[in-house]
Amino acid sequence: MKSSFQFSKFLFCFIFLITFHLSLVTAVYAEPPKRIISLAPNMTEILFAMGLGDRIVGITNFCDYPEEAKKKQKIGGMSNPSLEAVVSLKPDIVVMTTDGNPKEFEERLHSLKIRTYVFKARRLLELPGGIRDLGTTLGVKNKADELAKEIEVKINKLAVGKNSKLRKILFIVWPEPLIVAGPGTAIDDAITVLGYENIALKAKASYPKYSIEEIIRQSPDVIFIGRGHVNMKEVSKRLLKRLAIVPAVKNGSVFYVSDRLYRLGPRVIKGIEEIADCLIKR
Repeated sequence: MKSSFQFSKFLFCFIFLITFHLSLVTAVYAEPPKRIISLAPNMTEILFAMGLGDRIVGITNFCDYPEEAKKKQKIGGMSNPSLEAVVSLKPDIVVMTTDGNPKEFEERLHSLKIRTYVFKARRLLELPGGIRDLGTTLGVKNKADELAKEIEVKINKLAVGKNSKLRKILFIVWPEPLIVAGPGTAIDDAITVLGYENIALKAKASYPKYSIEEIIRQSPDVIFIGRGHVNMKEVSKRLLKRLAIVPAVKNGSVFYVSDRLYRLGPRVIKGIEEIADCLIKR
């Protein structure tokens, strides 16, 4: 009887210790990352929008929004970040994207036992889901849900059926050489959401080189020219002269807009609204 009691006591203590140990291990792994490195401008914007700016310890040279981001330690470019710089910052997690960050760099981080998260959303309608998944990983699920829901509501509010009166749009990213926004971009998605047609929709690249002849042939009703690192009105003058017979140019429907649609992040909504306002004015 005594032996049975002692065994039961031992078994109880053993189970308690195992349970306590597992709870500690779970707590350690469940703790959200406190030191985050962002390897893409859109990821930096999303992290700040989720209230994680104080946890960011490193960003790329191209991460320039919001203003507070400029104060963070730089670790190089998107396609060529410095491994040494990343390691020196001792991150709990490195946030990457499938759109711009090399797979090889992710593998090198794994070989050094550095945790990574790869943001896979590449299209406008994938953005809310990507934000929710990232928020769950970083321990800010509620904040991420709020941000994702806000984006969904605004997209649905802006979305309209195909507009038969005004259909064809061209978005110029750079005038010489002529680069436009093609399929698979947030810009193309924005044009579609608003009910219009991107004349570069069938291009074979996301940001293809385009010809003057092709633009003239397709005759867009509206042309948007995105923000660049120089005065875009000046550098676009020669191009617009060559496109003088295109309806968009003849009718004064050429608009210079911001770079908000260049990054798949919270500001794309403002970018869509900006385009929509121009179309209303037209």
